[in-house]
Amino acid sequence: MATVDYFERKLDDKRRLTIPPELRDKFASGAVVTRGFQKYLHLYPKDVWDKLVEPKLAGDILDERIADLNVQFRTGKIEQSPVGDKQGRITLEQHLLDYAGISRDVVAIGVGQYWRLQTPDA
Repeated sequence: MATVDYFERKLDDKRRLTIPPELRDKFASGAVVTRGFQKYLHLYPKDVWDKLVEPKLAGDILDERIADLNVQFRTGKIEQSPVGDKQGRITLEQHLLDYAGISRDVVAIGVGQYWRLQTPDA
């Protein structure tokens, strides 16, 4: 199976992003979309979110850095399980698209075990 580290898509009229067929198995557990560190989004396979991100967000209850990360990643977070529909589409909420400045064209770049979603000109 080919490795897909980059793909470009146009959102449809219902704000749905089509995941490439080569990646759909990675999203069999579902998908989590959150705000990124800057004006872009993060797209995680649900099992990666559960195993790698959630434990980091649990952290020390009095650690302000952990609190800030929770605010960053949980504000507007959406989960879809399993990934959307038979065509491998996930719906992106308008408030997340507004945050990232995404209107219709989306670039997805693999960043380890998740993807950064951003505008083509970012």
